[in-house]
Amino acid sequence: MRVAVAGGTGLVGRYVVEELAAAGQEPVVLARSRGVDLVTGAGLDAAVAGADAVVDVSNVTTMSGRKAVSFFDSVGRNLLDAGERAGVRHHVVLSIVGADRVGLGYYQGKLRQEDVVRNGRTPWTVLRATQFHEFAEQTLDRVPKPFAVVPRMRTQPVAAREVAQHLVRLVTAPARGMAPELAGPRVEDLVDMVGRLLRATRRRRLALPVGMPGATGAAMTGDGLLPAGPGPRGTRTFDAWLASYVAQHVAQEG
Repeated sequence: MRVAVAGGTGLVGRYVVEELAAAGQEPVVLARSRGVDLVTGAGLDAAVAGADAVVDVSNVTTMSGRKAVSFFDSVGRNLLDAGERAGVRHHVVLSIVGADRVGLGYYQGKLRQEDVVRNGRTPWTVLRATQFHEFAEQTLDRVPKPFAVVPRMRTQPVAAREVAQHLVRLVTAPARGMAPELAGPRVEDLVDMVGRLLRATRRRRLALPVGMPGATGAAMTGDGLLPAGPGPRGTRTFDAWLASYVAQHVAQEG
């Protein structure tokens, strides 16, 4: 089975490519480094030719609703159009738990992505997953030292590798529309996650917890980012991920 992976060089995309290959499938990476521009569609037809399915794990780093909507709308439509021309039989999208309950700009983009796929003619599956364990590190990367502005939020983080494994299971099965939400094994507080990461890596950063105003903040500190019903759960905890992360950095420094 030939599977085109949009965003196949990213955090989850790399794992999707590895897991597809391990399962005996043929992954094809769609990324700028491979001559494909998902936003303009340049190079897309040639790359998708012969594909049986598409997994869209493309991403944009922004908190702007306008930019997020523009990106996910363009990429979603380009992938669907190219897939239809190529005879793709299954289109799988990775979305995010709480996209319909938390009013962040980025989530508006994910909702647009879901709508585009839902209104397309290719059989589709959307998997909403919670934040990855790496989200704590990504939060630190967004703010220059010595501060670390951390949103107050509850999450049930999941290992990116486990998300990729689940996407592979979905793409090799019949389309199912909205799949049950995927989450990690344990509810965590992001401020606490960042604090543990800083201590474990012995970094001196001043963590500044910040609550979002209004309904958005209430949803983030409540259950808005947690799975709304039963579904698959990952097994790797944030503590296990953190121990592995620290060990890798020690090995690199050594």
